[in-house]
Amino acid sequence: MSITVASVSANFTRDLEQNYALIADLVAEARAAGVSFLAFPEAAIGGYLSSLGNHGDTIKTTSRSMPPAVRLDGPEIARVQQLAGDMILTIGFCELADDGETRYNAAVCLDGQNIYGSYRKVHQPLGENMSYSAGDTYEAFDTPIGRVGMQICYDKAFPEAARMLALDGAEIVVSMSAWPAARTATAENLQDDRWTYRFNQFDIARALDNQVFWLASNQSGTFGSLRYVGNAKVVDPGGNVLATTLLGTGLAIAEIDVAETFRAMRGGMFHLRDRRPDVYGPVAALDGAHVDGWRELAHA
Repeated sequence: MSITVASVSANFTRDLEQNYALIADLVAEARAAGVSFLAFPEAAIGGYLSSLGNHGDTIKTTSRSMPPAVRLDGPEIARVQQLAGDMILTIGFCELADDGETRYNAAVCLDGQNIYGSYRKVHQPLGENMSYSAGDTYEAFDTPIGRVGMQICYDKAFPEAARMLALDGAEIVVSMSAWPAARTATAENLQDDRWTYRFNQFDIARALDNQVFWLASNQSGTFGSLRYVGNAKVVDPGGNVLATTLLGTGLAIAEIDVAETFRAMRGGMFHLRDRRPDVYGPVAALDGAHVDGWRELAHA
């Protein structure tokens, strides 16, 4: 059975009312196109950090420039559910833990009636740990359109993260980002920027590695010192980009048939079946000689 899916490229800031209005517009546009599953970017509720690294606005003990922290069962998420209606969507936000202090860079999958799953970002780049605590789990979950897994931004650079979701049965992996251009020697045309290149290559590789559908959403425009690269896309299990926004804002829309594509793609070479876990031991080792050697060089 074919379904229509879409990934969002758009700019989200600290202005929650503006964010909700944008979410409503994009949901309406997607609904008009027959979309049943829609992926919003990382930090779509309240925006991302205004800078990366130790620049004085990303410290856990201050609220200056920080995204608003909301609870998974709070009114902010409920409002997104009202906008979603019968559409399933994923969206990023800053989650406030039950202790009322700990923050996570998080995402949730929901529709108007259900919360199907949530995720807390595991891999933290460039001082993000000064603003958020890290998650520690990759789990897929069932939805009416298939089994879904979620990642956030830097997670896509780690093959193990996507493989964990694939091994848990994910058919669709959503990678939500606030992925910026390079901080130094930025290309004049952002489509040619080296960080744009990495963003796109990771999406293709992770889809092909695991033979899953891959929905990559991203922020666009600018926020604080960050200039985002857009390039929301839908990638099939063969690594083919079915739709992309490139640098623009809007929706990357594609029609997919999960069951039929899996029969075709996995009928011959099936990467998950053909793995050799018996020789992968060092991959999961907490420390290794080569890793330790690089640590010594980095701190020399």
